[in-house]
Amino acid sequence: MALMLASDEIEQNLAGAWRLMLGKADGLRQLDLSADGFWNSFFAILVAVPALVVGWAGVSNDVALETATFASRFGIVVRLAMVDIGAWVLPLIVLALVAPRVGIGDRFVHYVVASNWTSAIIAWLMLPAALARMLFPAADNVVSLLSLAVFALAMVFTWRMTNATIGKGAAIGSAVFAGMFFVSLLVLFALQALFGIQLPA
Repeated sequence: MALMLASDEIEQNLAGAWRLMLGKADGLRQLDLSADGFWNSFFAILVAVPALVVGWAGVSNDVALETATFASRFGIVVRLAMVDIGAWVLPLIVLALVAPRVGIGDRFVHYVVASNWTSAIIAWLMLPAALARMLFPAADNVVSLLSLAVFALAMVFTWRMTNATIGKGAAIGSAVFAGMFFVSLLVLFALQALFGIQLPA
């Protein structure tokens, strides 16, 4: 497993993930599905971090208003990072346990690699909404609508990626998508409670 990926490797994997997000199964050919490629796909977390930091900083501003004596703003950002990274990785561990039992064991590596790089792209797609939240706090309603629209678009992209990657028909692909979404929400809420993150209503 390489400690760092070359820029052309990152671009190739991101391009493959983008093709899958458009529902094009040929995007798999651009992904590194080897053992090294599997582990290297988690480098996508580092690719996503610069965009994620903006979101964490914005949320920490809101949380700090509610819990100013609970932790420093930096501490809140660290907690948010741990929550998001946990919500990224832990559902994949759950999938590793159940994939052979539900007939998609042969697509597990494909899904993890594609999902990791897709998540990096989605993190950057969410960046404009996160920036708008920080720069225009008075336009909360507009920013919320923008965030909701981007989230809906991200779900469509993720559903397409899942179907194209699993490659076993829309019913099975949709079931995997729904299952992973449900598990991700459970992990997210559990980690928020564990790390004492209480988001404002």
